[in-house]
Amino acid sequence: MRFGGRSTEILREPQQDRSRATRQRLLEAAIECIAEQGFAGSTVAVVAERAGVSRGAAQHHFPTREDLVTSAVEYVSAQRLAVLRSHAVDLPVGLARTREVVTLIGRMYTSPLFRAAINVWVAASSDERLRERVIGLEAQVGRESHRVVVELLGADESRPGVREAVQATLDLGRGLGLANLLSDDGRRRRRVLDQWAAMLAETLADGDRPTA
Repeated sequence: MRFGGRSTEILREPQQDRSRATRQRLLEAAIECIAEQGFAGSTVAVVAERAGVSRGAAQHHFPTREDLVTSAVEYVSAQRLAVLRSHAVDLPVGLARTREVVTLIGRMYTSPLFRAAINVWVAASSDERLRERVIGLEAQVGRESHRVVVELLGADESRPGVREAVQATLDLGRGLGLANLLSDDGRRRRRVLDQWAAMLAETLADGDRPTA
Protein backbone atom coordinates (compact mmCIF):
# COMPACT_ATOMS: atom_id res chain seq x y z
CA MET A 1 0.00 0.00 0.00
CA ARG A 2 2.87 2.32 0.81
CA PHE A 3 4.37 1.69 -2.64
CA GLY A 4 1.03 2.33 -4.31
CA GLY A 5 0.62 5.59 -2.43
CA ARG A 6 4.07 6.71 -3.50
CA SER A 7 3.24 5.86 -7.13
CA THR A 8 0.16 8.03 -6.94
CA GLU A 9 2.26 10.93 -5.65
CA ILE A 10 4.78 10.48 -8.48
CA LEU A 11 1.98 10.55 -11.04
CA ARG A 12 0.39 13.59 -9.43
CA GLU A 13 3.57 15.70 -9.52
CA PRO A 14 3.91 15.79 -13.35
CA GLN A 15 0.20 16.63 -13.58
CA GLN A 16 0.69 19.53 -11.18
CA ASP A 17 3.73 20.68 -13.14
CA ARG A 18 1.72 20.64 -16.37
CA SER A 19 -1.10 22.53 -14.68
CA ARG A 20 1.29 25.21 -13.42
CA ALA A 21 2.89 25.49 -16.86
CA THR A 22 -0.53 25.88 -18.51
CA ARG A 23 -1.52 28.58 -16.02
CA GLN A 24 1.76 30.39 -16.64
CA ARG A 25 1.25 30.33 -20.42
CA LEU A 26 -2.26 31.68 -20.02
CA LEU A 27 -1.13 34.54 -17.77
CA GLU A 28 1.69 35.52 -20.13
CA ALA A 29 -0.65 35.32 -23.13
CA ALA A 30 -3.24 37.42 -21.27
CA ILE A 31 -0.66 40.13 -20.57
CA GLU A 32 0.34 40.24 -24.25
CA CYS A 33 -3.30 40.38 -25.39
CA ILE A 34 -4.28 43.08 -22.89
CA ALA A 35 -1.23 45.19 -23.80
CA GLU A 36 -1.94 44.89 -27.53
CA GLN A 37 -5.75 44.65 -27.77
CA GLY A 38 -7.03 46.02 -24.48
CA PHE A 39 -9.58 44.40 -22.20
CA ALA A 40 -12.35 44.15 -24.78
CA GLY A 41 -10.29 42.02 -27.13
CA SER A 42 -8.81 39.79 -24.45
CA THR A 43 -11.48 37.13 -24.09
CA VAL A 44 -10.71 33.76 -22.55
CA ALA A 45 -10.98 32.18 -26.00
CA VAL A 46 -8.53 34.65 -27.58
CA VAL A 47 -6.04 34.24 -24.75
CA ALA A 48 -6.36 30.45 -24.86
CA GLU A 49 -5.62 30.41 -28.58
CA ARG A 50 -2.58 32.61 -28.08
CA ALA A 51 -1.34 30.40 -25.25
CA GLY A 52 -1.80 27.28 -27.35
CA VAL A 53 -4.28 25.60 -25.01
CA SER A 54 -7.91 24.64 -25.39
CA ARG A 55 -10.66 26.96 -24.27
CA GLY A 56 -11.82 24.28 -21.83
CA ALA A 57 -8.38 24.09 -20.25
CA ALA A 58 -8.29 27.89 -19.97
CA GLN A 59 -11.69 28.01 -18.30
CA HIS A 60 -10.60 25.27 -15.89
CA HIS A 61 -8.01 27.72 -14.54
CA PHE A 62 -9.97 30.94 -15.13
CA PRO A 63 -13.75 30.43 -15.40
CA THR A 64 -14.43 34.07 -16.36
CA ARG A 65 -12.59 36.86 -18.11
CA GLU A 66 -12.56 38.81 -14.84
CA ASP A 67 -10.77 35.89 -13.17
CA LEU A 68 -8.22 35.78 -15.96
CA VAL A 69 -7.63 39.52 -16.13
CA THR A 70 -7.31 40.12 -12.39
CA SER A 71 -4.94 37.16 -12.09
CA ALA A 72 -2.94 38.63 -14.97
CA VAL A 73 -2.78 42.00 -13.20
CA GLU A 74 -1.57 40.28 -10.05
CA TYR A 75 1.04 38.42 -12.07
CA VAL A 76 2.12 41.64 -13.80
CA SER A 77 2.52 43.37 -10.46
CA ALA A 78 4.58 40.52 -9.04
CA GLN A 79 6.82 40.61 -12.11
CA ARG A 80 7.34 44.35 -11.82
CA LEU A 81 8.34 44.04 -8.17
CA ALA A 82 10.59 41.07 -8.93
CA VAL A 83 12.48 43.22 -11.45
CA LEU A 84 13.03 45.89 -8.80
CA ARG A 85 14.16 43.39 -6.18
CA SER A 86 16.58 41.71 -8.60
CA HIS A 87 18.71 44.88 -8.65
CA ALA A 88 18.96 45.24 -4.87
CA VAL A 89 22.35 43.53 -4.54
CA ASP A 90 24.00 45.64 -7.24
CA LEU A 91 23.01 49.10 -6.01
CA PRO A 92 25.78 51.65 -5.34
CA VAL A 93 25.70 54.11 -2.43
CA GLY A 94 24.75 57.75 -1.98
CA LEU A 95 23.38 59.82 -4.85
CA ALA A 96 24.30 57.08 -7.35
CA ARG A 97 22.02 54.66 -5.47
CA THR A 98 19.11 57.09 -5.53
CA ARG A 99 19.60 57.75 -9.25
CA GLU A 100 19.68 54.03 -9.98
CA VAL A 101 16.49 53.32 -8.02
CA VAL A 102 14.65 56.23 -9.66
CA THR A 103 15.81 55.00 -13.08
CA LEU A 104 14.56 51.49 -12.30
CA ILE A 105 11.16 52.90 -11.33
CA GLY A 106 11.04 54.83 -14.60
CA ARG A 107 11.72 51.65 -16.54
CA MET A 108 9.12 49.72 -14.57
CA TYR A 109 6.42 52.20 -15.56
CA THR A 110 7.33 52.26 -19.25
CA SER A 111 7.42 48.48 -19.76
CA PRO A 112 4.84 46.38 -21.64
CA LEU A 113 3.78 45.05 -18.23
CA PHE A 114 2.67 48.54 -17.20
CA ARG A 115 0.87 49.06 -20.51
CA ALA A 116 -1.16 45.93 -19.82
CA ALA A 117 -2.01 47.16 -16.33
CA ILE A 118 -3.15 50.52 -17.73
CA ASN A 119 -5.54 48.84 -20.15
CA VAL A 120 -7.05 46.91 -17.25
CA TRP A 121 -7.47 50.11 -15.21
CA VAL A 122 -9.26 51.77 -18.12
CA ALA A 123 -11.61 48.80 -18.46
CA ALA A 124 -12.20 48.72 -14.69
CA SER A 125 -13.31 52.37 -14.72
CA SER A 126 -16.47 51.37 -16.57
CA ASP A 127 -16.94 47.77 -15.39
CA GLU A 128 -18.22 47.56 -11.82
CA ARG A 129 -17.36 43.90 -11.20
CA LEU A 130 -13.85 44.30 -12.56
CA ARG A 131 -13.36 47.60 -10.71
CA GLU A 132 -14.15 46.04 -7.32
CA ARG A 133 -11.51 43.36 -7.87
CA VAL A 134 -8.87 45.67 -9.32
CA ILE A 135 -9.18 48.34 -6.60
CA GLY A 136 -8.37 45.88 -3.83
CA LEU A 137 -5.52 44.36 -5.79
CA GLU A 138 -3.98 47.71 -6.71
CA ALA A 139 -4.13 48.87 -3.08
CA GLN A 140 -2.15 45.79 -2.09
CA VAL A 141 0.32 46.29 -4.94
CA GLY A 142 0.74 49.95 -4.03
CA ARG A 143 1.67 49.09 -0.45
CA GLU A 144 4.14 46.43 -1.57
CA SER A 145 5.71 48.69 -4.20
CA HIS A 146 6.20 51.41 -1.60
CA ARG A 147 7.81 48.97 0.82
CA VAL A 148 10.22 47.64 -1.83
CA VAL A 149 11.30 51.15 -2.89
CA VAL A 150 11.91 52.11 0.74
CA GLU A 151 14.18 49.08 1.09
CA LEU A 152 16.03 49.79 -2.15
CA LEU A 153 16.64 53.42 -1.20
CA GLY A 154 17.57 52.57 2.37
CA ALA A 155 15.14 55.29 3.39
CA ASP A 156 14.18 56.08 6.98
CA GLU A 157 10.47 56.86 6.95
CA SER A 158 10.50 57.96 10.56
CA ARG A 159 12.02 61.25 9.35
CA PRO A 160 9.66 64.03 8.25
CA GLY A 161 8.88 64.11 4.54
CA VAL A 162 10.62 60.85 3.61
CA ARG A 163 7.48 58.73 3.27
CA GLU A 164 5.84 61.37 1.10
CA ALA A 165 8.97 61.68 -1.05
CA VAL A 166 9.05 57.93 -1.66
CA GLN A 167 5.38 57.92 -2.64
CA ALA A 168 5.94 60.93 -4.89
CA THR A 169 8.68 58.96 -6.65
CA LEU A 170 6.22 56.18 -7.46
CA ASP A 171 3.54 58.65 -8.51
CA LEU A 172 6.02 60.47 -10.75
CA GLY A 173 7.09 57.23 -12.39
CA ARG A 174 3.46 56.28 -13.03
CA GLY A 175 2.68 59.67 -14.51
CA LEU A 176 5.68 59.56 -16.84
CA GLY A 177 4.67 56.05 -17.85
CA LEU A 178 1.24 57.33 -18.85
CA ALA A 179 2.81 60.11 -20.90
CA ASN A 180 4.89 57.50 -22.72
CA LEU A 181 1.84 55.58 -23.95
CA LEU A 182 1.18 57.85 -26.92
CA SER A 183 4.73 58.76 -27.95
CA ASP A 184 8.34 58.04 -27.05
CA ASP A 185 9.04 60.44 -24.24
CA GLY A 186 12.47 59.08 -23.34
CA ARG A 187 14.62 62.20 -23.53
CA ARG A 188 12.34 64.41 -21.44
CA ARG A 189 11.66 61.56 -19.02
CA ARG A 190 15.37 61.03 -18.35
CA ARG A 191 15.85 64.74 -17.58
CA VAL A 192 12.88 64.80 -15.22
CA LEU A 193 13.96 61.62 -13.41
CA ASP A 194 17.52 62.86 -13.12
CA GLN A 195 16.40 66.11 -11.50
CA TRP A 196 13.99 64.30 -9.22
CA ALA A 197 16.71 61.87 -8.10
CA ALA A 198 18.89 64.79 -7.01
CA MET A 199 16.00 66.32 -5.04
CA LEU A 200 15.08 62.95 -3.50
CA ALA A 201 18.69 62.32 -2.46
CA GLU A 202 18.67 65.65 -0.60
CA THR A 203 15.49 64.70 1.23
CA LEU A 204 16.90 61.31 2.20
CA ALA A 205 20.17 62.86 3.40
CA ASP A 206 18.61 65.65 5.49
CA GLY A 207 18.31 63.45 8.54
CA ASP A 208 22.03 62.66 8.42
CA ARG A 209 23.05 66.31 8.69
CA PRO A 210 23.77 67.78 12.11
CA THR A 211 21.18 70.25 13.35
CA ALA A 212 22.16 73.75 14.41
